[in-house]
Amino acid sequence: MKDKILLAHGSGGKQAHELVEKSFLKAFANPFLAKLDDSAVFDLSGRLAFTTDSYVVSPIFFPGGDIGKLAVCGTVNDLAMSGAKPLYLSLSFIIEEGLPQGELNEIVDSAQKAAQEAGVKIVTGDTKVVHQGSADKLFINTAGVGIIPEGVDISGGNARPGDKVILSGAIGDHGIAVLSQREGLSFSTQLKSDCAPLDSLVAEMLKASPNIHCLRDPTRGGLATSLNELAKQSKVSIRIEEEKLPVREEVLAACEMLGFDPLYVANEGKLVAIVPAEGADKVLKAMRGNHYGKGAAIIGEVGAEHPGRVVMKTCLGTSRIIDMLVGDLLPRIC
Repeated sequence: MKDKILLAHGSGGKQAHELVEKSFLKAFANPFLAKLDDSAVFDLSGRLAFTTDSYVVSPIFFPGGDIGKLAVCGTVNDLAMSGAKPLYLSLSFIIEEGLPQGELNEIVDSAQKAAQEAGVKIVTGDTKVVHQGSADKLFINTAGVGIIPEGVDISGGNARPGDKVILSGAIGDHGIAVLSQREGLSFSTQLKSDCAPLDSLVAEMLKASPNIHCLRDPTRGGLATSLNELAKQSKVSIRIEEEKLPVREEVLAACEMLGFDPLYVANEGKLVAIVPAEGADKVLKAMRGNHYGKGAAIIGEVGAEHPGRVVMKTCLGTSRIIDMLVGDLLPRIC
């Protein structure tokens, strides 16, 4: 059992300290964490963004990522959706007894690589080990802090009639990739999760136009749910066009086979932006110049009629009301 996580690793004693030193301090090394105090102490000034989240994805490894990368990217993206520059994260690990030490190390290394790409530091955290059967291998809880630049005011309630709706790329990749790994499904092309930190993309968008009204990452519930949230928060209607929606053929094929709608499938590396019409082309150009926005497209616009409603013009020329997700289409995908 030397290469397995034991209950003793969560006891607070010698083995717990060895786990922290060998698995976490080594990977996440920075001056804040190295002090091993109960809190990280740092200086901040200006408007702050703060978020928290938990990750229970199954399986913990999937094409294009794992639970460690997902936890960091998801928290970074939540901060970025307020226009903030992410700075500091916490990671807390709830580990099921018996998890191979090698798997934990791989996840920790993946989390650090994602943090390095996003330019954030993991400055504090916690570790708990629970009895076998009390968890599903590994759960991660996070919190994040970032600074919002002066002049930036992004909120789900800021959409205005006439604004354009921009999507950063193809939808549905993450949900289908996780499901295919979980259920052993195979496709002609290896589909990967789009899991990625989007802070650099948002920074480029704000350079092009600081007057962005709304940003949202369409994770659980997919694009349809995010658009409904924005429409309700802003008390506006949103109309999108089906033919302008970027969706990979593999995702369309999988959804057709499984009876899913790509609009409701989760994403972890995409964003939807609502931007004043006069700045939409500049923002779109900036997005396409970033690695994570190459497939960006204007997919619709905001209206004043029927507040809170989302409507899609189909490829057949008809209109379809897009409701918020009801139930749980794909459980345990983040």
